[in-house]
Amino acid sequence: MNFNQFKLDSRLMAGITNAGYEKPTPVQEQAIPAALEGRDLIATAQTGTGKTATFVLPILHKLLSGARHKSRALIVTPTRELAEQINDNIRTLSAGTNLRSATIYGGVGPAPQIKALKMGVEILVACPGRLLDLASQNVAKLDNIEILVLDEADRMFDMGFMPDVRRIIKLIPAKRQTMLFSATFPVEVEKLAAETLSAPQRIAVGLTRPAHTVSHALYPVPKHLKTALTFEILKRTDTNAVLIFARTRHRAQSLAIKLSHEGYRVTSLHSDRTQGQRQSALSGFKEGRYQIMVATDIAARGLDVDSISHVINFDMPDTADAYIHRIGRTGRAERSGDAFTLVTPEDDDMVRELEKIMKQTLPREIIDEFNYRVPAPPQQNQPAPRGPKPLQHRPTHTDHKPHPKRR
Repeated sequence: MNFNQFKLDSRLMAGITNAGYEKPTPVQEQAIPAALEGRDLIATAQTGTGKTATFVLPILHKLLSGARHKSRALIVTPTRELAEQINDNIRTLSAGTNLRSATIYGGVGPAPQIKALKMGVEILVACPGRLLDLASQNVAKLDNIEILVLDEADRMFDMGFMPDVRRIIKLIPAKRQTMLFSATFPVEVEKLAAETLSAPQRIAVGLTRPAHTVSHALYPVPKHLKTALTFEILKRTDTNAVLIFARTRHRAQSLAIKLSHEGYRVTSLHSDRTQGQRQSALSGFKEGRYQIMVATDIAARGLDVDSISHVINFDMPDTADAYIHRIGRTGRAERSGDAFTLVTPEDDDMVRELEKIMKQTLPREIIDEFNYRVPAPPQQNQPAPRGPKPLQHRPTHTDHKPHPKRR
């Protein structure tokens, strides 16, 4: 099957070509025809399968006929990063049309968003809080919405956005097309779907297992040698586009700084960074200015960088679902990728769960030249000395460039 068979508006074919799409992915093949018919959808697909184009292309096709400069489609998403990724897809796929879109989210000043809304846009890509703020000021007008997309619905539930999502739904016309996308379906998401969608078509593609294009390997290691083993793995890895996940923002920032001292071009993505810093990190990583990005799970969903060749789990995630989303950042769009996970004895339960889901024993890798017997440093249990603390230098830079190596 190819994209011509969907009978999309011919003006969209240039954008499809520019996006590098050659043939539809399974979720696109199943969902786009139903979406083009105007049906409500509940779709579940593992990350990296072309989900965004599944709803963007039908939206663009419909909006090419009818009124312009009115907000007719609303895409609600949980994070600023995901909103920007979706908007990038819209701009690519709508090249050659006059359709306009805008992102609406908090953490940045509202003035540019208000300006875009006053100029008139057909598609809104919004996070719930800021959208409700601008709607209450009568700046974001939702009374002409014809298509509603709820993306990453389970993540919105996890982040406490469900009350806001319900308020948004009350502000838009009841007569509309609604498409809901969710990786998992907790009771609250199922309840929302039952309340919000009308006779939806359910589409499920690759729900429980990671993408088949990703190779997995576990690296057993004592906890105190994780950083050293990460350096050793990177020495043996093509580091043009490596994404490393750490459990906390402190660990992510600390590892990024250590990698910088080792000579790598590295950036970080976590909740302590401003929106401007996050966007700079993402764009720099996408464009190859940074070889490595160290992130918390804020980047596990919606990070759309096709060139990522390796994902390294510096820390094992808390759930199997989180693992699937993390490693879904590589092996995208049928490209091959590698997922390396550092594991300690306390991760044994999660490893067993993953192997059960994947129906295979994951390979354990031991690096012969690495010294696994280095003892852990002694615990620092001594009382702190009295008197004023010495002043410590705090770096002011926001990203991490290699230091010149000392002789």
